Amino acid sequence: MILLRQSLVRLGLAALLALALLLAFPGRTAAHDIPSRVTVFAFVVPQGRTLRMVIRVPLEAMRDVNFPLSGPGYLDVAASAPLVHDAAKVWLADEVQLYEGDVRLGAPSITATHVSLPSDRSFADFRSALEHTLGPPLPPDTQLMWKQAMLDVILEYPIASDRSRFSIDPALARLGVRTATVLRFLPPNGPERAFEYIGDPGLVRLDPRWHQAALRFVRLGFDHILDGIDHLLFIFCLVIPFRRIRPLVAIITSFTVAHSITLIASAFGFAPSALWFPPLIEVLIALSIVYMALENIVGARLERRWLFAFGFGLVHGFGFSFALRESMQFAGAHLLTSLLSFNVGVELGQLLVIALAVPALSWAFKHIVDERMGTIILSAFVAHTAWHWMLDRGAVLRQYRFEMPVFDAALAVSGMRALLLLLIVAGAGWLMFELYGRLIQRGAQRLVE
Repeated sequence: MILLRQSLVRLGLAALLALALLLAFPGRTAAHDIPSRVTVFAFVVPQGRTLRMVIRVPLEAMRDVNFPLSGPGYLDVAASAPLVHDAAKVWLADEVQLYEGDVRLGAPSITATHVSLPSDRSFADFRSALEHTLGPPLPPDTQLMWKQAMLDVILEYPIASDRSRFSIDPALARLGVRTATVLRFLPPNGPERAFEYIGDPGLVRLDPRWHQAALRFVRLGFDHILDGIDHLLFIFCLVIPFRRIRPLVAIITSFTVAHSITLIASAFGFAPSALWFPPLIEVLIALSIVYMALENIVGARLERRWLFAFGFGLVHGFGFSFALRESMQFAGAHLLTSLLSFNVGVELGQLLVIALAVPALSWAFKHIVDERMGTIILSAFVAHTAWHWMLDRGAVLRQYRFEMPVFDAALAVSGMRALLLLLIVAGAGWLMFELYGRLIQRGAQRLVE
């Protein structure tokens, strides 16, 4: 009987506690789900001794904040003001890191917050965004669904001078499953710089020096070649039958020169702008791997290998350029330096792959399997993989519509650019032919001696 009374007392206390919680938080929403897509708009503007960051994010990205609602889900604008300030601190001010030179700026002050309608267009430029965020709040009787509301915030940082070089580490990816950011930097002594990226880009130099841009793009090129399995398989196919210094010099140099030409040409607008061009290049990259693997199976010859390495290198260069396009916004005023640095990073990655692959292949062919049989087995595996890539990418390519070009002035300019690119390719091919001839001649002289 005593146990029954204790159980009833505990049950009554639990019911009273649940009722108290419900009465204490009337009209509040439950915990929010992570938004699937979030777009952030931001301006970074140094002026005198103050750096302002004006930022707009969807209010629904402020998770774990239960904004007071009314009716079918309208935001109670007046009652939400204190929570809006706290949400801006937790989700924005505490996450964004700004640097003056290499010194991290202190915590910002939140000078203004403003809940806006989704139809508001004040973030088209900095001045209108600043004036709007500092302006009067929405009327208390505004009927605004909370999931459609936008939150505008002004963060202010004390700085030594607006002529300094600034950097930002905008760790805002956690606002949504896929967070896209449009960031504009307005220096007092130069043109506006616009950035657009997905997720967290890491430390972004808003006005980088040449060596900072170079270091970033060397790292980018190195990471890209190691992440690109198709490029790695192509290099692997190149070196399977040729693992001595002299053949490798001719082959790798041909591939390097060729992809450098098309990489730089694409960055300067010499590549076709049609939508079908990138998927076509992806198909051709897979085809290049299939061809090299099959040539290894039937028997590769050096005089053909360096030539095909040069031809397919032109294709791979366009592939590298597609990965580089979104990153060129971080180059600042150092476009050519960044391109060359990216190429250096790619070459360093290639050298690392070759340095690991050549000894591993030599050891395997000496201790595990005969060289000829091992070459066939490895090349057959690579060819099988690349063949399926080619079919899958071909299916994507067939979804694009090919149209005959319009014969106008723009087509004539494109034709002139293509002709110039062909002349550069022909000149580079002739130089590679001369290099190959000298290598063969030196090899023959050593055999005679």
